[in-house]
Amino acid sequence: MVNSTEIEVVFFFQKGLYLNKQHEYVAAIASYDVVLKLQPDYPDAWYNRGNALYRLGRYQEAIDSYDQALEYEPGFSEAWNNRGSALDDMQRYEDAIASYDQAIKFKPNYCWAWYNRGIALRNLNRFEAAINSYDRAIEFKPDYYWAWYNRALALKQLGKLNQVVASYDKAVECKPDFEEAWTNRGNALYHLGHLEPAITSYNKALRLRPDNPNTLYNKACCYALQGKYELAFESLQRAVELNPHEYREIAKTNSDFDGLRGDERFAALINGCT
Repeated sequence: MVNSTEIEVVFFFQKGLYLNKQHEYVAAIASYDVVLKLQPDYPDAWYNRGNALYRLGRYQEAIDSYDQALEYEPGFSEAWNNRGSALDDMQRYEDAIASYDQAIKFKPNYCWAWYNRGIALRNLNRFEAAINSYDRAIEFKPDYYWAWYNRALALKQLGKLNQVVASYDKAVECKPDFEEAWTNRGNALYHLGHLEPAITSYNKALRLRPDNPNTLYNKACCYALQGKYELAFESLQRAVELNPHEYREIAKTNSDFDGLRGDERFAALINGCT
């Protein structure tokens, strides 16, 4: 027979879950506190309380709550993972990695822990290790476009531009409307000297976000290097319209535009005379 305390525990726990979903985190914590007063050894209540605290940016309190969950359930992989995320947000990257390692120890195919571990490793400039971690995440979830994207960012730091492009290719294959991936793919192609494919990539990005001055500026650089000065000027002009201070200044000294420097319109544009 279910007693009144058990009914109360279930009620307040479910209420906490509902409040979390409604983003009413303070109220959710109060609900979990009622549960834990009645049943202190309830790991799911400690875990979800930690999640609410994390959402409020109260990271140390969240860690303390996850620690309580883990005291009662040491193999609680989700608690280890979210504890790692809180540590990561506190820039305690080594501690975060140790927490992700525990999540993976108990759940080796835990894609999110592998991915988050890669983020922490990249924050420590341990790029090879980060790539290996992203690879494991992808192994368990091949369509996880953020893993492909961040893998490309780590590869870029190692100067492996062909692999960078290949990783962005997978990101946009999984998520065709991934504007940031199309833009960064274009940047990698530009640095490889593959100007026409870079422009194609920038165009894909601009269809998704037409007012991105950085993409327009980089597209202008490609056109200028191709000697397509009219197209270069049009893209540069639009970038300057969207962000006059930044793109006037960098265009002044960018050698990509040397072929345009004799054009009066270019001089007027970068000197703010238009």
